[in-house]
Amino acid sequence: MPRRILQELKQLDLLRSLQARIFLIILVVGVVPGVLMRYGILSNYEERSVENRIANVQNQLLVVGNHLISNNYFNPDVMEERNPGVSRDVIDAELEMISNLYEGRVLIINSGLKVMEDTYGLSEGKTIVSEEVIKCLRGESVSHYDREHGYIEMTTPIIDTSATSGEGGGASGKIVGVMLTSISNDAIVATMEVLNRQALILENLMLVGIVALAIVLSTLLTKPFNRVTKAIHEVKAGYTDEKISVKGYAETVHIVDAFNQLLGRMKTLDDSRQEFVANVSHELKTPMTSVKVLADSLLAQQDAPAELYREFMEDIVSEIDRENRIITDLLALVKMDKKVQDLNIAQININDLAELILKRLRPIARKKDVEVVFESMRPVTAEVDEVKLTLVMTNLVENAIKYNKDHGWVKVVLDADHQYFTFMVSDSGLGIPEDALANIYERFYRVDKSHSREIGGTGLGLAITKSAVLAHRGSITATSTEGEGSVFTVKIPLAYDRRT
Repeated sequence: MPRRILQELKQLDLLRSLQARIFLIILVVGVVPGVLMRYGILSNYEERSVENRIANVQNQLLVVGNHLISNNYFNPDVMEERNPGVSRDVIDAELEMISNLYEGRVLIINSGLKVMEDTYGLSEGKTIVSEEVIKCLRGESVSHYDREHGYIEMTTPIIDTSATSGEGGGASGKIVGVMLTSISNDAIVATMEVLNRQALILENLMLVGIVALAIVLSTLLTKPFNRVTKAIHEVKAGYTDEKISVKGYAETVHIVDAFNQLLGRMKTLDDSRQEFVANVSHELKTPMTSVKVLADSLLAQQDAPAELYREFMEDIVSEIDRENRIITDLLALVKMDKKVQDLNIAQININDLAELILKRLRPIARKKDVEVVFESMRPVTAEVDEVKLTLVMTNLVENAIKYNKDHGWVKVVLDADHQYFTFMVSDSGLGIPEDALANIYERFYRVDKSHSREIGGTGLGLAITKSAVLAHRGSITATSTEGEGSVFTVKIPLAYDRRT
């Protein structure tokens, strides 16, 4: 049973193959028209043969009918008086000839539905009540082809052209009898069997040719895709990390281009990952190195004064705090990097949230004598994650304060339209060089490393901020003039899109 299931699955995989589908399409397109043509030709031949056979028999029966009328066949007394026995023998001979020639049976029936002649000699003197005979007496000839039993049945009227009145009469004469004829179609069947055998032989030869053509074409047509697959497997196996190049159809070129773009993206991500690990290692190692140096220095001084111990311990605590900040920011960044973030979306008053954040940060600003101004253009309510939005606002305002000049200023503006709200932070700080603006959101990137280390920055704040903004389907932009200050603008939708 499992083997059977496995075979069925393999068959399904085969049918999913492009080469197999092309093969089947070519096979069907090549074979089906030939089969339909064979049946069409044979059917047309059979139909025309039956029509010709009926027409030939009808013509001969009409001649016999004329003889019957001219010899007064339906008036036996007159017939015997004029040509005693001769005329009947002639008619019998004609009927017998038709019967033998077409391997059939002929019945002559008068207007009273009585059988006057039967070439088989079985029904003479009997009355036949047949729908076909009655229709023929009324002037409607009927023919019927019975393919199953192999015969053709027809009715032929016997018309007395000298009579023009009475039932069944007309301008052309009166129908005085009917010839009911049944003939064999064995000759037609035999010819059709010969034609069918010849057609089958031709079909088989065509089938062999079509199968060979289908195999060749399906192989050639799928060859570029096989080359693409091989190249991708080589990259997967690690034989190369270079871009692949496969000539072929426009479709394969598009696939190769898309794969090369993906390969480039993966390489970029891998390089970024390696750089990130190296930066993390460096950033975590530096405080630990400082702590070790301070501890070794204390251990080397056996009689060090208490003041020196206290100074060294304060430095050690400072380095440990710095390590904690790095780890905390790294954990926050890892959470932001998740593809599916667990955002706690709720309706939040952005004005109140901004006021609360500025209230917390003003003590830091007062230490540097930096003035913080908040300008709200209108009441704003939006669907956001309060924790992550708080992180965004806090990082931007805190950076504006920390990297500012003494006696400087920070301006926070909140505005909104019918679709987005805007949170803009401008300052009179140090500014950012133009060539550094494109890199400020990179992890561990610092414009002035010495100044950042002095302030206590980890180089992760803006990376975290951008990730939080993107999680809300928003955007963040920055403009800056070195030595004059910077402007950060965050734009977030008022209604969170839950479809994605």
